Amino acid sequence: MTISQAVEKVVKVRPFIVEALSEGLLNISSLARQIHPSVEKMVQKEVKQGAIVMALNRLVPNLESNGFGSFKDVLSQLGDIIVRSNLTDFTFRNSNTIFENLSRTMNELSSQRDGFCTMVRGVFESNVIVGADFNNTVLKNFAQEDCTFRSDNLSAITLKLPADNVQACGFYYQIMKFIAWEGINVKEVVSTTNEFSIIVAEEDVDRAFTILKNLKTSNKLY
Repeated sequence: MTISQAVEKVVKVRPFIVEALSEGLLNISSLARQIHPSVEKMVQKEVKQGAIVMALNRLVPNLESNGFGSFKDVLSQLGDIIVRSNLTDFTFRNSNTIFENLSRTMNELSSQRDGFCTMVRGVFESNVIVGADFNNTVLKNFAQEDCTFRSDNLSAITLKLPADNVQACGFYYQIMKFIAWEGINVKEVVSTTNEFSIIVAEEDVDRAFTILKNLKTSNKLY
């Protein structure tokens, strides 16, 4: 492995460093000193710090061309932000009857235009998130299923995404990093091609909404 390959590998497993590098916010020499031991371990020989500095300087243009720092336009095109409160999150272990119960529940709730309902069937478990008004419907239809998790008093914040979000590498990371920096715990994430919802505790919804609103209205990342 070459020094350049080792430097790139060390840096790219740390997303926050990658972004700071692409924005010119890090001192290259200081970073070189920090990653020096890791680089030497990977190449299995002594490496001069100057060689690491040179490798970092060559790496920065590649990070920029890969899309880091190019999210301002995409984020400024975020659509409406919709908040739904008083939700309950259920998780059921998958079984031979789980699909039937998911379908029955969806059919019963389909006429409730103002209600919140999202269902995801995974490989080993299925997730149902509904407004608390529909809890009894879920409990009735899934009475014979194995409920492995339930969480009440949740809120959903849904973003309408620009059509080209699927072409932006790291788009979801750009959104989620601000939520993480504020110490907000995301309970669930649900997405379609042009919608993205995060589920948080009700006491965190105001802070999360403010962060996402700022992403939409600001012309630059924080």
